[in-house]
Amino acid sequence: MELGVLVYRLYRALTYGASPLINLHIRWRRLRGQEHFRRWPERLGHPSAVRPPGSLVWFHAVSLGEGMAAIPMIRLCNEMKPDLTILMTTTTLSAFEVIKNELPVGVLHQFAPLDTPVAIDRFLGHWKPNAIIIMENELWPNLIMAASGLLIPLALLNARMSTESFKRWSSPLFLPLVSLLLSKFSLIAPLSTLQGIHFQLLQAPPFVIHFAGDLKYVVNKFHVSSGTSESIRALKEELSEMKVWIASSLHRGEEEVILGVHNMLLNSHPDSVVIIVPRHPHHGQQIAQKLRKEGQSVALRSQNEKLTSRKTNIYVVDTLGELRELYRVAPIAVIGGSFFPGLTGHNLSEAAAAGCAVITGCHVGHFSHMVKAMQQANPLSVTQFSTKLELKEAMDSLLSNPEILETHQKASKEVYESLSNCIMFNIWNLLNLHIFRVK
Repeated sequence: MELGVLVYRLYRALTYGASPLINLHIRWRRLRGQEHFRRWPERLGHPSAVRPPGSLVWFHAVSLGEGMAAIPMIRLCNEMKPDLTILMTTTTLSAFEVIKNELPVGVLHQFAPLDTPVAIDRFLGHWKPNAIIIMENELWPNLIMAASGLLIPLALLNARMSTESFKRWSSPLFLPLVSLLLSKFSLIAPLSTLQGIHFQLLQAPPFVIHFAGDLKYVVNKFHVSSGTSESIRALKEELSEMKVWIASSLHRGEEEVILGVHNMLLNSHPDSVVIIVPRHPHHGQQIAQKLRKEGQSVALRSQNEKLTSRKTNIYVVDTLGELRELYRVAPIAVIGGSFFPGLTGHNLSEAAAAGCAVITGCHVGHFSHMVKAMQQANPLSVTQFSTKLELKEAMDSLLSNPEILETHQKASKEVYESLSNCIMFNIWNLLNLHIFRVK
């Protein structure tokens, strides 16, 4: 522990000394549109809202996936403890653009402070949280040590660590530091048994590790829908006579695989349409531009373009926050971020909750526990492929046989319902026991 304190003091000194450069970098990001144009000072710990009186719980999620997993917990917390003020922070601008529409009325949002001593002290000094709930893998030393020094209880929900992060934290230099940081948590709820073992190997106290399930299963279960939008209903009507499949959360290069499979499928299914949803909207615009240069007819969602003729069989989505609704347009979902080595997969449960037949690649990283759990419950709930030909064959089978498609859809939906049951209340009970009871 003494070595851990020494490494932390070195980290604190380095981040303190680098603060002027880090501040300049934030200003540079703001000029490039990567930080909020008006609210960028929040990243330096400057608040843009007044702290209400009474108890306050701070939920932190770095990006969209973690943020959406936190929303059901925030919603339940808001219902069960209506006198409690909830503050949510996110890091990325794209996460804010979607999550701001999902937060219950009265929940405050700020952009997360950088992990510099001045920014963290300024943030904690203003908001004075009574508890801090961190999503997944945000182990920031200055934040954790400052909170511990102020006797603020800390929870790590959906706790996970990539293989690379685990190797890095396990090194002789960083192991004493991560052991020190993990000792400050009152609750660590890992999203799988393997992740729990990782945290134990990093010397997290065994009595703070408790299993409750993966919150990403319940993103849809506790979503309060505002109803299907008019444009989604119109799209569904346009596609009603066609065989539709969706390829979502695509990373760069994966669209080439999808388009290659789509072209092969057109030979046997000329009435098929693929909906392409890249991870980033700008990538969608680039895909559409490239395809048009090649002479292909493409409909772009942000322009509200229609599938005006049978020649248009590619629909590119370059908007944010619509994936949940889009899954209800297509009976088959191919989940990206999983086709190539080095990628780590994406959440399958959103597509399963919508009743899609779910297909994903083999490179699913920290979502491997989700794939394994679903396949153990019912092998038909998730289909994996390792080559373009395997994907084409899987798609061909589903598009050719309505009975097989329906069986896969039913399997995905039933497994989702089974796995998502009780997760929220398991975590709520853990928070009540280890976090909210602590004064």
